[in-house]
Amino acid sequence: MTGFVVRRLGWSLLTMLGVSLITFALMHAVPGGPWDEEKALAPGVVENLNRRYGLDLPYWQQYLLFLRGAVQGDLGVSFVRQGQPVTQILLAGLAPTLTIAAAALTIGLVLGLTLGVGGAFWRNSWVDYLSTAVATAGATTPNFVLGVGFVLLFAVGLKIAPTAGWGGPQHLLLPALTLAALPTAYIARIARAATLEVLSEDYVRTARGKGLPERVVVLRHVLRNALMPVLTVAGPIGAHLATGSFIVETMYAVPGVGALFVRSVLARDYGLILGATLLFALAIALANLLVDILYAVVDPRVRLGR
Repeated sequence: MTGFVVRRLGWSLLTMLGVSLITFALMHAVPGGPWDEEKALAPGVVENLNRRYGLDLPYWQQYLLFLRGAVQGDLGVSFVRQGQPVTQILLAGLAPTLTIAAAALTIGLVLGLTLGVGGAFWRNSWVDYLSTAVATAGATTPNFVLGVGFVLLFAVGLKIAPTAGWGGPQHLLLPALTLAALPTAYIARIARAATLEVLSEDYVRTARGKGLPERVVVLRHVLRNALMPVLTVAGPIGAHLATGSFIVETMYAVPGVGALFVRSVLARDYGLILGATLLFALAIALANLLVDILYAVVDPRVRLGR
């Protein structure tokens, strides 16, 4: 188990190194830069940045300086925000993003598993048709279309949520529902297919033939084995949600990591772009590692040490 975790962490570090190198090269290959924006840096800031981060040096030397700082927890500074540390900016945007991500993932898991498992147990019934309709609508409808619909329903019609902003529980409803639509659709479809496959296994028929209560058969034999494919997609989905949704956070004016990344790209803010990209890569790597560990928890047949 320990050896597996160490190997996965090693591959994750190599992946993040490759991501940082590609991102760094692409940023400097794109025409323009942070000094081309109307909001220029204050006098003396450029000179201080050059001395600290070597911005007047060749690109390969700048990259090596960035790696040395990243190992020490220094991701550089934001050029557009008057030299404010990137780490501080990302930590400030991480709280709203993680709050929305946790709510969206919870909604997606609960609603997706309910619809998927229910559709499999009552196949070709109205429950199955409802599950298929919700999954299809959630997978095919863009976030900005759902966002407009939720604003009209909850903000304009029912008046139970504000249209935008961040600051209280009431601001969580619309972003969480909009962000949870796609995870709900994927989880429902995968849970339905996995449950149908498990229901056809011999051990399920044997458990029912022994006279076990249906509740025991469902919880102990069906759901536990049907969770394996759901865990496979829940990891990347959770990583995507944890790193922020560009469209949803921008639409609802949420000061999260996704909105920060959009603004940093528009402003050519090299430091913030690179820091946010590394945060995304780290979240995906940790999510995949967590999924592999949970495999052994859900299914003891999985041997991570081999």
